[in-house]
Parts: sequence; structure tokens; C-alpha cells
Amino acid sequence: MQSHHDIALIGGGAAGVLVAIHCLRRARGAQRIVLIDPCGSLANGIAYATERPEHLLNVPTGRMSAFADQPGDFLDWLHARPAHTATDRHALAHGYAQRREYGAYLRDRLQQARAGSAATLEVVQARVDELHPAAAGWSLRLSDGGTLQADKVLLATGNAPRPLPVRGSGALAAPLKVDAWDYSGVAAIPAEAEVCIVGTGLSMADAVLTLAANEHTGAIHLVSRHALLPLAHSPEHAVADDVDPQALLALPLRARLRRLREHAREAVRGGRPWQSVMERLRPHGQALWRSLSPQEQRRFLRHAVRYWDIHRHRVAPAVGATLDRLKASGQLRLHRARLDLAMVGERCVQLGARTHDGRALGLDVDRVINATGLELRIQAMRNPLLDALVGHGQARPGPHGIGLASDDAGRVIGADGQPASGLRVIGSLRVGDLWESIAIPELRVQAETIARDWTDAAR
Repeated sequence: MQSHHDIALIGGGAAGVLVAIHCLRRARGAQRIVLIDPCGSLANGIAYATERPEHLLNVPTGRMSAFADQPGDFLDWLHARPAHTATDRHALAHGYAQRREYGAYLRDRLQQARAGSAATLEVVQARVDELHPAAAGWSLRLSDGGTLQADKVLLATGNAPRPLPVRGSGALAAPLKVDAWDYSGVAAIPAEAEVCIVGTGLSMADAVLTLAANEHTGAIHLVSRHALLPLAHSPEHAVADDVDPQALLALPLRARLRRLREHAREAVRGGRPWQSVMERLRPHGQALWRSLSPQEQRRFLRHAVRYWDIHRHRVAPAVGATLDRLKASGQLRLHRARLDLAMVGERCVQLGARTHDGRALGLDVDRVINATGLELRIQAMRNPLLDALVGHGQARPGPHGIGLASDDAGRVIGADGQPASGLRVIGSLRVGDLWESIAIPELRVQAETIARDWTDAAR
């Protein structure tokens, strides 16, 4: 027997839970909502699944509310927790909470919304294997053999980790190779082990923080093409009010980057941190991306994306200080190289790489951590549901093969170029169209838009 729901949310990470919260809060009738996720705990996903206290948010507490019209909501929630009631509210607002606290916040707000809503929420622990148009909306086939019908469906499948792009990596198994998002696996690495982390982005920082928290004594090698570490937020939280984001929209990519460098130098000369320029641009990331031509977007992806990322997606000052300390001590060793070979030797993992100037680099290490980041290309995500949607023409890859194509409202665009009725997408699957589509400030706006459209239509 098939159960029928008004709304089906596929994915129980932060994005799916945000939509559930907003739908429950806005519902005025007895709508039936189902949230489907294979994991037992909601609001975790990759970002908030960690239980490690050293893993902090990359955005100050005061800017992490789940509700755009209640900007202090997360701050209020955190300040009411026993561990923070004695903390100065201003200091708490400008500090960086533990990521596990944010997951708890979302689950708490979901419980409150559920208790006070005219709608009902059912949580199903399963994976959606197939999704097909039906007479009344969509038919979903679950991994446990069950099926259900829904008028409207949201794809909130979350972030997909990128596999280690190295010859021979298939022969590396745990515990020799650990993914950076395997938080318990990273924590289990012996303190004396010599470690190579492939990638120098935010997931690398998580791994290094855990090693440092465990008083790691072995050498930590970092290998990436650009060898650029994430930069830290300024403690001042200043905003460069003299920067005009609209003036940048009319410029081609190279001129934009030149102008940004000029603004940064002017800020420093004026006694302000360069980060103030990026804070001014923070709400305009999607407009900056969408105003570039497809050719300019490709040029950005080839040549500028890593430089943009380290300035735009910054870490908490305490995290940056830890990376700087370990690098200054010589324990953290940075290699600008492309890793191309991994072999399991008798006593270690042997890695071969080619440096940026063509020299061969060999490393013998005890453990390899894959911190290569998110997989954005839809064809490489290895997600059967998404592959089937694209294969059947119900969806198509987004610009440059990144995520799924969608319109301004998040409606999935099919192979015929038309938006699918009752099928929307949120978060990382919209990166190709929006670029800035992963952080909570973007997710909450998308979630509110979807909830408003779907609940208002039912009134």
C-alpha cells in the first residue's frame, strides 16, 4: 500500500531540516510532510555530524540563525544553554560556536516546529532509489522496498565527498586511508604516525585540528595544487562600506579581481582588515557569479576559484592560529604538488607527486587523509537517484556539469528545458547556477522560499 504525502523531503541534513522547519511553521492546514533520510540522526550531514569540540563554525554565531527575519535566533538559543549562560552576549555573537551545537539547534527548532504545527511530519529512515512522475505528483521507491506518493518533492541530498584522485588509491583501505569527514577515523590515527593530507581546504583544517587536539607528534604533510591554506576571519568583523558591489557586476572577471585587490590594499592602508572587503561582498556572491558569461565562469573555475575560496570561505581566528602555529613549528609541511600515485609498501604508504615546477616528490607516510573537498560534478557524484533523474530526462546537469539545472525558484529543469512540476532542489545541487549555495545564510533563504510557495499554495 502506498502512503500519500503533500510534501516529500529527500535528505535530512541541514538543508532538508531547514525546509521542514519552515514548512511546519507556515502550514495552516493538516498537510502531510515526510522527510526521508538513511541516517538515524537529522540535521547532521557532512558539516554537522562531527562530535569533536574543536570543529567550529566558519561563520560567527550572530549570523547563523535559521530564520532571516529573526537574525538573533541561534544566538538566543546558544546563550540559553548552560555552557554559555555566563558568557557575554556580545562576545558570544562574535565568536564561533562548535558545529555540533548547530546541529543540536536545528533539531531543537525542528521539534518545536513539529509540536506547534497544524501539519504533520513523518520521518522515514531509508534511501530513495527511484523517483518517477505519477498521476498525483511523484512516486518514490525506497531502499526498504516501500513506496510513497507525494504532490511535491524536494531534492536535498546534500554534499558528496570527492574520491581521492590518485592512481592506486583503490588499494588503500582503512585505516591506511581515511576520509577527512570520517571524524572518528581521523581521531583514531596514532599520535606518532606520519600523515599526508591531500587537499588544503576546510576539510583539511578539520583533520589538522583533530590531530592537534590529540597531541599529534608525527609530521603532517599537506599536498595540493596551489598549496594555499584557508585564511582566517578578522576579529574586528569590519565591513568596507566604501566598496560598491554593483560596480563590480559590469566588469569582466580579470578586472573584477584587479579591483578587489585594489579595494583590499586601500582597506589595509586605511587601517581596516582586508576581510572587510569580502564582508561587503558577502550578500552579493550569487549576483557576482550569475553576471559572468559562461566563458568567464569557466575561466574562474580554471584559474581563480581557489584564490576566491581562501578569501571568501574563511575559518575562525582560533583555527587559523592553530594552522599557523603548526606550520611555524615545522610539523605542518606544505607541498605545492599534484599527487599521482599511491602504493602500499611493507611498512608505509608510498606516495608519488609532481611539484608545480616539474620535480618529482616522494613521501613515505603511515596514513593518508582524503581532504579533496566536495564533488560538484553531477556525473561523478555516484548518486543513483540523481543519475536516474538525468538519465530519464527529468533533470539535467547544471552549468559546467555542476549540480542540477534549476530556475530562480529552485525548480528542477528537465532535458526539454522546462521546469518540472512539483520538483525542487536546494543547497549544493544549485551551485552551478548560484555558486554561493551551501552556507546557512543562502540555505535559509532557499528554504523559506520553498516553504512559502508550497504552503501558501495549499491554503
